[in-house]
Amino acid sequence: MKYHLAVDIGASSGRHILGHVEQGRIVLEEVYRFENGPKKRGGRLCWDFDALAREVVNGLKACAKLGKVPATLGVDTWGVDFALVDREGRVLGDTVAYRDSRTQGMDALVEELIPAQELYRRTGIQKQSFNTIYQLMAVKRQSPELLEQAHRLLLVPDYLHYILTGVMSNEYTEASTSGLVSAAAKDWDRELLDLLGFPQKLFGPLSLPGTALGGLRPALREELGFGCQVVLPASHDTGSAFLAVPAGEGDSVTLSSGTWSLLGVELETPVTTPESRAANFTNEGGYQYRFRYLKNIMGLWMIQNLRREMAENGQLPGFGELSRLAREAADFPGRVDVDDPVFMAPESMSAAVRAYCERTGQPVPQSPGELLSCVYHSLAQCYAQSVRQLAALTGRSFQAVHIVGGGSQDAYLNQLTASATGLPVYAGPTEGTALGNLLVQMIAQGEFAGLQEARDAIRASFAVKEVLPC
Repeated sequence: MKYHLAVDIGASSGRHILGHVEQGRIVLEEVYRFENGPKKRGGRLCWDFDALAREVVNGLKACAKLGKVPATLGVDTWGVDFALVDREGRVLGDTVAYRDSRTQGMDALVEELIPAQELYRRTGIQKQSFNTIYQLMAVKRQSPELLEQAHRLLLVPDYLHYILTGVMSNEYTEASTSGLVSAAAKDWDRELLDLLGFPQKLFGPLSLPGTALGGLRPALREELGFGCQVVLPASHDTGSAFLAVPAGEGDSVTLSSGTWSLLGVELETPVTTPESRAANFTNEGGYQYRFRYLKNIMGLWMIQNLRREMAENGQLPGFGELSRLAREAADFPGRVDVDDPVFMAPESMSAAVRAYCERTGQPVPQSPGELLSCVYHSLAQCYAQSVRQLAALTGRSFQAVHIVGGGSQDAYLNQLTASATGLPVYAGPTEGTALGNLLVQMIAQGEFAGLQEARDAIRASFAVKEVLPC
């Protein structure tokens, strides 16, 4: 049996998913899972890159223990965050998380050098305060010596691939989230880098998904007792998730649902019009130079935080319990703008929701059920508005919404989304990101002739649930 391994790491957890092809069907097996999250360090909210690297290796050891050694592996993670490393690969400074406040005011500094509309025309990337471009401006202002000392900028999956192989690379789909890649040239915008004063040496050639990066480091092979090839997936998790949408759903909107909700479609060319910028849609790079034209929506982050606040004696309520409470309070009328910055990293999510409702003159949710109902309905409302904007901006008529990722298991939110959009929802597969990661490896290894054949295999392999508007 030929196994492939997707190391899929999100902002709150990571997992190792083995995949193989059996009689034309894709079979998945989770072999390892670990917790992740930023921690306060030196007054900043930071990732522990060393811990992430250890967990990646621990998952490889779990494969060996099962006697299921992968022929290939690839890592996907969230976007925008990075490490600055020296020539020996040592991390310089802190690995600051995107939810940290260091980027406050950095957008204004960038716009002194390049107008926002020109930046969008060049890169196609929506303005988010945490984009790499603003994080680097913060480094330039606060710790300029790090930019001088650094040899390369490695985004999170780039760094983990380096730890595995010893090869420093920048993968295209992940790099596109930075706000520093030309949408037209599909490469670093070197003129933009000079304009911003970011050293050119930090930005290496961009590699495409499917690139064989090489084997494991000799020391790591010895530690594990096996070797395998590292094949770059679409290493931005949304890039992988969009690949996992099964064929045959017609002209549908894709919603990758997790801590963030990413709603959009695949396009052959970017949309960088003023109207698109005003609607805050983004053009992220995808597999085979497709563009993921989408909107970033706060997603399940708010529900996850409310869940943590509801814990009793260290026990978190199940997601089924959250849905039940929200259903019981379905008549609560308050709504919030889920993309308001106040929900990015509040001390208390429930307090932030209540304050928003009070500030906007709405009924203030009191019970856990009212809080959850407010957020659930607000998310569905945002999805519906985004679908309408997407149709207007692309000139396309959509017949369905296809939800992949962990959020596809939330039956209540799926039903609210169907009713708010007036479109049928197709939910699944759940492991969308890991599956998309594996598809690229499998195609690179000749297990599928191309993307269409691989997507056909997904449809034959995984159940998809239809949810109709009501």
